[in-house]
Amino acid sequence: MIHGIRLKICGLTSLVDAALADQSGADYLGFVLYAESPRRVTLAQFGAMVARLPARRKVAVMVEPAPADLTAAVQAGFDFCQVHFRMEKATAVAGWVEAVGAERLWLAPKLPAAADLPVTLLPLVGTFLLDAFAADRFGGTGRNADWPKFRRHREAHPEKTWILAGGLNPENIGEALAATGARCIDVNSGVEVSPGVKDAAKLQSLVERLRAAKQSDCSGSMQWETTNGH
Repeated sequence: MIHGIRLKICGLTSLVDAALADQSGADYLGFVLYAESPRRVTLAQFGAMVARLPARRKVAVMVEPAPADLTAAVQAGFDFCQVHFRMEKATAVAGWVEAVGAERLWLAPKLPAAADLPVTLLPLVGTFLLDAFAADRFGGTGRNADWPKFRRHREAHPEKTWILAGGLNPENIGEALAATGARCIDVNSGVEVSPGVKDAAKLQSLVERLRAAKQSDCSGSMQWETTNGH
């Protein structure tokens, strides 16, 4: 935690970058298992690294997985499964919860601009990630998420953990926190030199900006609320 903000560094592909994320103070190390991602690692590749990874919580990033894939990820050493999905696949959520439990499952619904999170999903898990929407892909757009939408959801349902993703980088992180009130952020391409390769200087800059943003916030509104084991 960096001044009350939980940080996930996602798209890790190597032990070197996992160590950089650890040194930056990241709470979560994210590994993308989605086959179409340029940052993809296989479960076998993760398994070869897991014993030497820093003692941070590991997150498997998946897209509309089969329940058995979720179970395999947990057995491989992941603490959480972050599942991206189209809204027409929301009927699968119950099966995902059954496979790994609500505490391990983070839902990342693909919400078009005009759509809010269906209230029917709220009772199923404790953690939701809101990313930038792109019709042709799942995450990884490098574009900012809908910050007003994020704030609206977080304020309407403060009992849930809300993770802000989408285009976050050292240059915009202060503005993003002020606009959304986010207590947990997911950073990927904004701290890279190329897909899957992290930049130590950008990571350091991000942490410095996080600290500066927190220090400049005198309202107390950025207090982290611990929910769902986070």
